[in-house]
Amino acid sequence: MALRRARNAHRTTEDPARGHDRAVELRGLRRQYGRGAATVHALRGIDLTLSRGSFTAVMGPSGSGKSTFLQCAAGLDRPTGGTVRLGGTEITGMSENRLTELRRSRLGFVFQAFNLLPSLTVEQNVVLPMRLAGDRPDRRRAAELLARVGLDGKGDRRPGELSGGQQQRVAIARALITNPDVIFADEPTGALDTSTAAEVLALLRDAVDTLGATVVMVTHDPTAAAHADQVLFLADGALVDALTAASPAQIATRMTTLTARPGFARAAA
Repeated sequence: MALRRARNAHRTTEDPARGHDRAVELRGLRRQYGRGAATVHALRGIDLTLSRGSFTAVMGPSGSGKSTFLQCAAGLDRPTGGTVRLGGTEITGMSENRLTELRRSRLGFVFQAFNLLPSLTVEQNVVLPMRLAGDRPDRRRAAELLARVGLDGKGDRRPGELSGGQQQRVAIARALITNPDVIFADEPTGALDTSTAAEVLALLRDAVDTLGATVVMVTHDPTAAAHADQVLFLADGALVDALTAASPAQIATRMTTLTARPGFARAAA
């Protein structure tokens, strides 16, 4: 309960758009690279709406556009066409300074490589997004989040003193510290063993179920994707299928079907 109160109290100024029940809205999202005969269509007009408090996994064969999808949806890359709205705010056309501010205060990120600063303590890594956003670091909230992810009492450690799984737990706490509109996770279990990966995925699932977080996760692992409410499948830069409450076996079967599609070898090359 105290953690929920802390989450609500953190924001002193509310953007009216943030009351929107749609966490992610993509309309006609396109991204292409190059020109003429060398043009690569990484995304081909994606339309998608994700509700707050949902957990979505994005999968697809190599070259399907997964990474580009995440980068454009998270404001890390600019689309060639279409619009992106996060928490009710359209980010298409925002200046780089405004985008940077939005990413620091309203988005959370969990990467395969953890991306912790080795010179900072665990606690300092967790509150870093608050510092970068110009807010006063909330040490109590950081301690509560660290306890929630199983790192109670480890706030004064350095990342190098922790295991890979523990470092990813720090990254999850850091992603949650600003109560973001969306947490974008890019292969968050790719560098972890099976047991540790399951623990990290359970933490992301718990953040959705008990904290109302919204998670969008790119993964190649059907077992990881099975933790999500829905799995979206990309192929050739387009959304081609979706599964809800699917098992790892069902997801793996669908991936096999996509990989065997005519023209896949050409698209992935």
